[in-house]
Amino acid sequence: QVQVVESGGGLVQPGGSLRLSCTVSGTRFRLAVMSWHRQAPGKERELVAGIIGDSKRSYADSVKGRFTISRDAAKNTAYLQMNSLLPEDTAVYYCRGSIGTNEFWGQGTQVTVSS
Repeated sequence: QVQVVESGGGLVQPGGSLRLSCTVSGTRFRLAVMSWHRQAPGKERELVAGIIGDSKRSYADSVKGRFTISRDAAKNTAYLQMNSLLPEDTAVYYCRGSIGTNEFWGQGTQVTVSS
């Protein structure tokens, strides 16, 4: 059974930083794509950042220059380093891993940016 576990969320002041981690276990395949998504109250879930393989990265315009996605080359583990956080970054952050037509989602971790 595949499990996706996120960690690292919490409460941080504007301008602060957080690092989210995601581990996908229970699959023998190395996931082709890992990505982070977020959903704020009353809004649609949106893609924040994605990484294909080990190096092809993409970001939502709203987080470019502030967030960095990375992954462990040997494991199905991904990270999201979030700097210069803004109140509008407040949301539940979800990790997604995929290979072919298979996708796996985590339960989400809350990030709250507030003074």
